[in-house]
Amino acid sequence: MEIQFTKMHGLGNDFVVMDSFAQEIQLSAEQVRLIADRHFGIGCDQLLLLAPSDKEGVDVRYLIYNADGGEVSQCGNGARCAAAYLRENGLIEDLVDGKAIAAETNEGIITMHLEKDGRVRVNMGIPKLAATDIPLDTQEDARQYRLNLSDTEITFSAVSMGNPHAVIVVDDVSSAPVLTMGPEVQQQTFFPEGVNVGFMQIIDSGHIKLRVYERGAGETLACGSGACAAVVAGCINSSLDQEVDVELPGGHLLISWAGQGEPVWMTGPATFVYRGQISL
Repeated sequence: MEIQFTKMHGLGNDFVVMDSFAQEIQLSAEQVRLIADRHFGIGCDQLLLLAPSDKEGVDVRYLIYNADGGEVSQCGNGARCAAAYLRENGLIEDLVDGKAIAAETNEGIITMHLEKDGRVRVNMGIPKLAATDIPLDTQEDARQYRLNLSDTEITFSAVSMGNPHAVIVVDDVSSAPVLTMGPEVQQQTFFPEGVNVGFMQIIDSGHIKLRVYERGAGETLACGSGACAAVVAGCINSSLDQEVDVELPGGHLLISWAGQGEPVWMTGPATFVYRGQISL
């Protein structure tokens, strides 16, 4: 089977984007792993599959697969790339700057707005803070939790943006033990569905630096849902404003959150790299 694809990235978080508007595409976990392999495939952090939706008022079905072949429910950088891809390929009628795109995910409906400056603004949904919703292996809801690791105890906040996040505040993100502590935290049974681990350095109330060790992908240059989770964590702990510049290794995202019961908004770029065809 020959499949057309587009390589894209959002601040260095890179994607292979495919769509089922012209041909039906169904991929096995093994095929996703091959496509994502940077030596034997195309190479990407995640694969995005866009398909027509049969739900009224919904423009597209948005499926996300990590590099390990597992399907996930949310990817903020991918959502921006998906919106730009839909416009570039004319897959939604009357799609103009400022118009909302309704996308169906496994977690629910998200909306994406194409801005005149080329950036994409995404409604990432209302964050979940209850332990059972994240989920965590506890019945206790708290602003901060503690875990004992092999050689230290960590304090973190837990947030679900449609996928689970643990946010750890550090003094210096550049020297944070992302590559060692990240996978160790992910292995804890406290997170029954795994977790994305964010390391956040607070510069001031409107500016943070962030690195994220993603579930199923490792450290990436940017994580949109991780940026949202970090800002929510900072807000509930009274450290951050409602609008925050999130500085990631790959660039900057603007994250806005008005507080409990409100959705998180993310604004950032989406970049086309190249188009190609792969035989599977």
